[in-house]
Amino acid sequence: MRIWLAASEVNSPKVHHVTLGSDASRLFIHCMLARHELLLPLATALGGGKLMDLPGHGQSPDWDGRTPYQALATRMAAACCDGPTHVIGHSFGATVALRLAVERPDLVNRLTLIEPVFFAAAKGTTAHGDYLRTFRPFVMAMLQGDEARAAEIFNSVWSTSRWDSIPAAQRAYLTERIHLIVATGADLEEDSDGITSPARLSEVNVPVTLIRGDQTQPIIADIHASLCARLPHAADHVVAGAGHMVPIRDRFIPEIARIIRAAETGTG
Repeated sequence: MRIWLAASEVNSPKVHHVTLGSDASRLFIHCMLARHELLLPLATALGGGKLMDLPGHGQSPDWDGRTPYQALATRMAAACCDGPTHVIGHSFGATVALRLAVERPDLVNRLTLIEPVFFAAAKGTTAHGDYLRTFRPFVMAMLQGDEARAAEIFNSVWSTSRWDSIPAAQRAYLTERIHLIVATGADLEEDSDGITSPARLSEVNVPVTLIRGDQTQPIIADIHASLCARLPHAADHVVAGAGHMVPIRDRFIPEIARIIRAAETGTG
């Protein structure tokens, strides 16, 4: 399967993306602190598609420190769509996918949201309060300017990989980008642009497949429940034994691909 490299520009944002194979009907958007390569195995299992690097990740340009981060990422995703597209996002990438469907419905014909971290959608739940307490050490580390410690804490919350088991180059990559987590705060914690409001989500008239692991942070189940209640055509799927990084773990990729294929073909 051939990989074609490209750079796109729409209303000035540049984005690095690759096309796996000849099928550009899917767009894959990775999680924060990652890069598009992590979703290549899933894209391969599904037969191909486009994969993009988020701002400040992989080979995409750095974030300028001023443009609202999620809005910029959404414009970059739009630049990767040649027409109606099945957008598949993981974690923060899933919030970009959902925002794209809300703001540019002409570009989205199907969504797959794998553990979207729109925390604002779970406000008022016990899990939301618990999550804020769990994440407080990260906030304190960032306030103290200890980005290495903040990266280690962030990894402990969202990944099952021990920090000391991660290669030094990858730990450095995570630490160098940890400030971008703070840049997403208003979008994810407050939903400052109202993307997940019942009124806006009720207008998302495409099929939406939500996928989560049963071993992830408890707040994810509440986020999924809230989104399913507001989206007209949504279905929730749970992968047994999986955590937050479910779409990049080799043992779970076949199950993720099966769920997505079944949704695409109307058989599940």
